[in-house]
Amino acid sequence: MKVSVTSLPLNELDVDVVAIPLTAEATQTTLGHLADGMGEGFRRALDDFDGSKDRLLMVYPDKARTKRFLLVGLGDEAKVDAEALRRCAAKVAAEAKTLKADTVAFTMPDLKLDADTMAQALVEGFMLASYRFLRYKSDGDGGFKGTERIVLHAEKQEKAGRRGGERGRDVAEAVLTARDLVNRSPNEKTATMLGKEFERMGKKHGFEVAIWDKAVIEEEKMGGLLAVNLGSTEPPAFAVLEYTPENPVNERPVILVGKGVTFDTGGLSLKPTPDSMDHMKADMSGAAAVAGTFEAIARLKLPLHVIGLIPMTDNRPGENAYVPGDVITMHSGKTVEVLNTDAEGRLILADALSYAKTFKPELVIDIATLTGAQVIALGSDVGAAMTNQTDAAWRDRLDAIERAGERSGDLVHRLPTYDFYARQLDTEVADMKNIGGREAGTITAAKFLEAFTDYPWLHLDIAGPAFLSKAKPYRPAGGTGFGVRLIVEFLREYASPKKTKK
Repeated sequence: MKVSVTSLPLNELDVDVVAIPLTAEATQTTLGHLADGMGEGFRRALDDFDGSKDRLLMVYPDKARTKRFLLVGLGDEAKVDAEALRRCAAKVAAEAKTLKADTVAFTMPDLKLDADTMAQALVEGFMLASYRFLRYKSDGDGGFKGTERIVLHAEKQEKAGRRGGERGRDVAEAVLTARDLVNRSPNEKTATMLGKEFERMGKKHGFEVAIWDKAVIEEEKMGGLLAVNLGSTEPPAFAVLEYTPENPVNERPVILVGKGVTFDTGGLSLKPTPDSMDHMKADMSGAAAVAGTFEAIARLKLPLHVIGLIPMTDNRPGENAYVPGDVITMHSGKTVEVLNTDAEGRLILADALSYAKTFKPELVIDIATLTGAQVIALGSDVGAAMTNQTDAAWRDRLDAIERAGERSGDLVHRLPTYDFYARQLDTEVADMKNIGGREAGTITAAKFLEAFTDYPWLHLDIAGPAFLSKAKPYRPAGGTGFGVRLIVEFLREYASPKKTKK
């Protein structure tokens, strides 16, 4: 989707529809001003439109090249933030689809937010809400290919509007990439196929990709990844992504680790099918989020050296599948007693986290659809964020990721990681077991991963918001691409804290 910025008078814009977001406070003055230039249709709109939240009204002006103006209520100005603008734009996207509008313009509302933040939010909300996954639809989407261009009417703020609009487009398209990967049929995204897709993305966007085959994984002694793969007819793979700008601000890399279980049956600890296994093509949402983030940071030319590590396999109950009671030796050398083969994500992530030590990273962030307990705790709108407490900056890390969530719309909330939670992983058979008890399942999974880290680390459990059964504002049913906007925003602040803090 193309994004452009203009300062032309509104009555000279030639688009299919102009969307005008209005707060309750600004409605009367703005519509009166528009009536002076484009006819009494806007003044008459005051009888039916007061700027209340989510109110929509189409106005047909007397004196304008554009024949449709869509008024969108924002409600109380004090409550309008970037997320409100994304949701506003999502409503416009729904109307644009109904109208089959090829070109849609937005006026920039009069708010205390800076222009580039508003522009980014409007573009993101519109593009994310316009998403349709049509790969397997023989007749497409009813003949309408979708809106092709967004125009931001920025008047005196063209530069900031263009900057924010372009950033919104780049980030939104990266989210759409992640969604496409999650929604793809499992038979089209084996570990090998997913690796090839990452290679294609690297060539297109300008980051390096190396894909390890099973022989290299065996050489590296990644016992967790190899164990989970035992029941599969497809070999495992391990992706190493690297983005290296000319003058990075970090001396040592930031590492992103994504869970790449391409399909999860639960192994011999078999999942039930309804509302469980039937959604498990999404168990590589962490991998998709990392890949989407790399696309975004490369397009944004973020001045950070970033490495991505993605272990990939499916988890199936094949003839040679690993079984409860097996003891496996991990990449780190630790031994793990497997008591549930459906707790496989932590096994492959632990190998990747252990391997990350070789880079002496400044920070490692892993992201995964890891536990059903996360959904019980926080639902499908908010992910869980946890960290190790090995240095004085651990609270700052949690503060920063929560702020990034509030700015980006990918919300996360911290959970504690006190040392006593790790006692649930004690076993007399090995160094640790791969599951805790009934209580605090999201936290004990994090404590398992923490045992393989010796660096500043953030863990994001996105089991709830990564895949939806029913659509929510600008998030479709299916893969949501959750985590891309979150991590990109976190890394933007990490690279330039003075520019992004609010």
